[in-house]
Amino acid sequence: MTDARRVHTQWSSRMAFILAASGSAIGLGNIWKFPYLTGDNGGGAFVLVYLLCVAALGVPIMMAETMLGRRGRQSPINTMLALADEAKASPLWHYVGWVGVLAGFLILSYYSVIAGWAMAYIPKMSSGMFSHSDAAKAGEVFRELQGSSQLQFIWHTLFMTATMAIVSMGVSAGLEKWTRYLMPLLFVMLILLDGYAMTTGGFGQGIAFLFKPDFSRLGGEGVLAAMGQAFFSLGLGMGAIMVYGSYLPSHVSIARASLFVAAADTIVALLAGVAIFPIVFANHLAPTMGEGLIFQTLPVAFGQMPAGATVGALFFLLMFFAAITSSIALIEPAVAWLSENRGMSRSAAAFWSGAACWLIGLGTIFSFNDWAGYTWFGKNFFELIDFLTSDLMLPVGGVLVAVFAGWIMRPADSEAELEMGAGSGYRVWQFLIRYIAPAGVGLVFLRAVGVI
Repeated sequence: MTDARRVHTQWSSRMAFILAASGSAIGLGNIWKFPYLTGDNGGGAFVLVYLLCVAALGVPIMMAETMLGRRGRQSPINTMLALADEAKASPLWHYVGWVGVLAGFLILSYYSVIAGWAMAYIPKMSSGMFSHSDAAKAGEVFRELQGSSQLQFIWHTLFMTATMAIVSMGVSAGLEKWTRYLMPLLFVMLILLDGYAMTTGGFGQGIAFLFKPDFSRLGGEGVLAAMGQAFFSLGLGMGAIMVYGSYLPSHVSIARASLFVAAADTIVALLAGVAIFPIVFANHLAPTMGEGLIFQTLPVAFGQMPAGATVGALFFLLMFFAAITSSIALIEPAVAWLSENRGMSRSAAAFWSGAACWLIGLGTIFSFNDWAGYTWFGKNFFELIDFLTSDLMLPVGGVLVAVFAGWIMRPADSEAELEMGAGSGYRVWQFLIRYIAPAGVGLVFLRAVGVI
C-alpha cells in the first residue's frame, strides 16, 4: 500500500459518511426530477418500479463504488489505476475514473445554474410575487429569469462560490461539518412541508396518486425512466460515491452504510412527492407538467394558499440545501485528483476546479437567451452537456464499475472489503452486480441513444 493510501483522510464515523453520501445522492433529482417524472408516468406504478430498481440496481452499484473507493483510498482516477494493477488487469481501467470525474465536473457546471434558479425563487416567493397569480404569470416569471443572463450569472456565481468555499475547508471541517447540519435541516423542512400538505384538501388524492399503482398508466418508456432515475438519483457513475468511499473507515460496514444512504435518498424523494402532489391537486393543477412542475406549477399553488409565500420560500430553500450538498460531492473527485497529482493545496484545487465549472456553466446560461439559436447535433449547449453526461457518460461509467467489481476484481478481495462473509448476502450482491445491474443500466443507456 502506498503512502498516499495510508495517510488518506477519513470520515470521523459511519454516520458522517452516511450523512455526506446521502447529501451527495439527495439533490435536485429528488426534489425536482422525481416528482415530475412520477407525474408524467402515472404515479404509483412508476414509484413501485422505481423502488424495485433502487434495490436491484442502485444499492449493488453503490456498494461497488464505495468498496472500490475504500480499497483504493485515492481519487477515482488513481483508485482505478491502483485496483487494476492489483487485479493484474489493463491500466486502461483507470479511464473509468476519468469518466466519473469528468461527468461530475460537467454536471456541476449546469447543476449550479439550476440551483441558482432555486435560490432566485426564495426572495421571489417570500415577497409575495406569486400571490393569486395564474399559470401565465408564473410562466412569464420563469421565462424572464431564463431570459436574463445577468440574473442567472449572479445566482450561478453565488452558488459556485458557496460550493468552492465549503470544499476548500477539507473533509472534516468542510464536507462533514456542513452535511452534518444541512441534512437534518433538509429532513425537518420536508416534514414541515408534508404537514402543510395535509391541510390543503388534496392530501388524500395526492397520496393515492403517489402510492396506488395503476399499471395501465405506465408504459415501457416509464419503466426505463424509473430505472434511470433509480441509478441517477443515488449519484452513481460520477465519482462522488467512490471518492466518499475512499474516506470511509475500514471498520464500517459498506453494505449497511449503502442501505442507509439508499433508504435516505428514497425517503426524501417520496417525502417530496407527499409535499408536492397534494398541493397540485388541491389547486386543480395537472401533475403532468414535466420540468415546469417546480418552477411554474408550484408557485401558482403556493400563491393561492394561506401562508403560501412563507411555505414557498421554505420549499425553495429546501431545494438550495439539497443542491449544495450534492454540488460539493460533484466537485470533490476533481479536487482530490488535483491535490494528489498536481500537488495543489486543497484551497487552490477547489478554486481552480470551481472556476472551470463556473466558466462552463456560462454556456448553460446563454443557452436560454443569447445562444438560443445555436445548436450542435440538434441540441443547445445545455442540452448537449446534459446528454453527454446523463445519457452517455454516467450509464457507461455505471456499467463499467459493475463489470470491474463483479468480474475483474478478485472475489476474495471484494468479499474481504465488503465483509459480508461467503454466505448468501455476498452471493446475492455478486449476482446483482454481475448480471442485473449492468443489464439494467445498459438498457438505460440504449434508451438514451435511441436504440430502444
